[in-house]
Amino acid sequence: MAIPRVRTTALPGVGTQYGLTTREHRQLSVIAHRDGSRTLNVYHSDDPDSCSQSFRLTRDESAALVDALLPDHHSPALLHNNDLGLVAERLPVTGTSRWNGRLLGETRMRTETGASIVAVLRRTGAVPSPAPDFRLAGGDTLIVIGTREGVDAAAAILGRE
Repeated sequence: MAIPRVRTTALPGVGTQYGLTTREHRQLSVIAHRDGSRTLNVYHSDDPDSCSQSFRLTRDESAALVDALLPDHHSPALLHNNDLGLVAERLPVTGTSRWNGRLLGETRMRTETGASIVAVLRRTGAVPSPAPDFRLAGGDTLIVIGTREGVDAAAAILGRE
């Protein structure tokens, strides 16, 4: 089977459009907007110039879709994946997170998931091996190591509102 060819079109003031024709002769395109968002377009099979569906995706949604389509791809959050079945990943603490201003130990991260927080990245620098009494802040990025399942569970804990 031939490798699909992607057509690239500059869209002045908007970004770049990447077009693809599938083996079933369906037309797809992705518009990479200058603000980092993406628009995924699917065109009518009987009229490849007429868009049937369009989805505007944030940068994070785009990264999640790439991870779903290419599970072996290295996402920006994934730091390392090794033969031992361990991964190291960056997990953000948002300004609106329930953990903003709370102690690391309150997350019960290692107890609940088996994953370990080995460092916290802050604008002011890195904090290696943070203790349970370390106070989290919005904008922090936690470096978490564990099994894929453990790191996913840690992300779920951080995402709880």
